[in-house]
Amino acid sequence: MELRAYLWLRPALQPLMRALLRRRLQRGKEDPARFQEKLGVPTQPRPNGKLVWIHAVGLGEVLALRPLVDSLQRTRPGLHVLLTSSASSSAQVIAKNLGPDTHHQMLPLDGPAFMRRFLDHWRPDLSIWSEQDLWPGAIQDIAARGIPLAYVNARMNAKSLRKRARLSGLYRDTLRCFALIAAQDTETAANLRELGAGAVRETGSLKPAARPLTAESAELSRLRHLLAERRIWVAASTHPDDEAALIPAQARLFARSQDWLLILTPRLPGRSPEIAKALQAAGLPFAIRSLAEDPGPDKAVWLADTFGELGLWYRLAESAFIGASLGDVGGHNPWEAICLGVPVLSGPHTRNFQNDYEKLRALGLVQEVAAGAGADLAIAKAVARTHSGADHEKALLLVNAARAETDRLARDLISLMETAG
Repeated sequence: MELRAYLWLRPALQPLMRALLRRRLQRGKEDPARFQEKLGVPTQPRPNGKLVWIHAVGLGEVLALRPLVDSLQRTRPGLHVLLTSSASSSAQVIAKNLGPDTHHQMLPLDGPAFMRRFLDHWRPDLSIWSEQDLWPGAIQDIAARGIPLAYVNARMNAKSLRKRARLSGLYRDTLRCFALIAAQDTETAANLRELGAGAVRETGSLKPAARPLTAESAELSRLRHLLAERRIWVAASTHPDDEAALIPAQARLFARSQDWLLILTPRLPGRSPEIAKALQAAGLPFAIRSLAEDPGPDKAVWLADTFGELGLWYRLAESAFIGASLGDVGGHNPWEAICLGVPVLSGPHTRNFQNDYEKLRALGLVQEVAAGAGADLAIAKAVARTHSGADHEKALLLVNAARAETDRLARDLISLMETAG
């Protein structure tokens, strides 16, 4: 009943979807060259041959799928992969990280005309959805065409389950369209079954299997020379609650020695002016990356307010604090730093990657600092005693196990596609 009502409403909502998209375009929140992709208008030709379409909501989720893309293309040489995402800010960075025979488009809004145009053009042989971003109308449209569906790297905690349970009929009918469902952890698998999913397998997260983030070699060489005398730590994908402790922590370290440099990378680069005011209030001299400023020896902080450069910052750092872990956001991906041999610090709030952090803490590869009063002192002490080059053989075992599981999943996905085709 809920699904039927949703599908009935979709055509009527399309004018509103168009209006909202135009408003976002006027406010500079959409790319003028690519916004029509959200209406199903393609900006690239469809390549010849088999094509797998994989969707993930944003930059982090798309980058987490790179090992699966690699494995699919190794398993089935000549396979083309279409990646879609919903977050407009992700497009430029995703383009830099695309491999051969891999293409990117924005996901159309969930209107039947938009999705029909998209499917008519791309004609995918397999549709794969990931993490938490499921569009019921699109999934029904795909299933109606006989295109096999899979849901991988699925993640659903208790809070997400409660939210979706309000529309349990809608999600039950949506989940039953998937021929293969692979969950990141036991909790997710149980929650998906409670919503009505059929067979759910537990594969673990794909994130440990990812290739290291890229970095431009000439710029890395230049910065290593420029910053050779500095002791560098990175605060990655930060939010206001993180910065409230990280900025005074760097103030403590810089007062002890001006060798210390914090590279602070906010999750949303548009927050740069707000963070600059906080740095000024703390009396910390800083440089701003988006203004092409390099941090001289007198600078305490480099405000790295750009997208797609974490691979560069991690390669310069002795340690990394992973943001969203001192407030209620739930933490960000630790594996991007771990895979590059960088020791990780975090706050206690990491529910988005609960299993990952538990494994890494058990191996001594993540240090947790308490939130609240005294967090800045705890962070400063942890940074001062943490050095890169620690023994990461145990982390590599986890990475290799994740890659083996990813290869098994890729074989099953290719089999699903070939059987249907």
